Amino acid sequence: MPIISRGFRGRRQAPDVRARIPPGQHLVGDFPVLSEGPTPAVELDRWTLAVAGAVAEPRQWTWPEFRALERRSITVDIHCVTTWSKLDTRWEGVSLDLLLGAVDPAGTHLVAECYGGYTANMPLAEVTGGNAWVVDTYDGAPLAAEHGGPARLLVPRLYLWKSAKWLRRLRVTRTDEPGFWERRGYNNHGDPWREERYWGD
Repeated sequence: MPIISRGFRGRRQAPDVRARIPPGQHLVGDFPVLSEGPTPAVELDRWTLAVAGAVAEPRQWTWPEFRALERRSITVDIHCVTTWSKLDTRWEGVSLDLLLGAVDPAGTHLVAECYGGYTANMPLAEVTGGNAWVVDTYDGAPLAAEHGGPARLLVPRLYLWKSAKWLRRLRVTRTDEPGFWERRGYNNHGDPWREERYWGD
């Protein structure tokens, strides 16, 4: 588990920029690559995205079907639990409101399940209402595999480990099911503005 200095804030920033950086974070210009395990090789002709679990009717999309869905351009700030933040990141993808609206969810939580076995959990309230997307482009280009391509979850209001890479299924649950890092001591919620890094924060 990385060592984190809660008081570190990096170089002095302009007031309008400082207001966008949560406590304990510092700005980066690049896009650090942090993953648990190797990058899975996901071929587009075999890629699918399913929404299942506590829903009225499960759905699944192939890559062409997913690409044909209504798409949005998103510009958001992202914050990693390892203390870096990156402002005004540009993505394109499909809103979770659209995907979940197609299945009529009957649960309270969501588990993101990924190629490679990674999982992340969150309340449905955190990923609805225009707060989350499944994205497949970054900065105007197809999402690189090391950043979660072909497609990843994007939940910018939570620490970036919740924005699961290499997404393959969204499973709606009636109870909370801690994901990969949550079972290893990370905070179950993960709000950057409250510094919810670890259990007990």
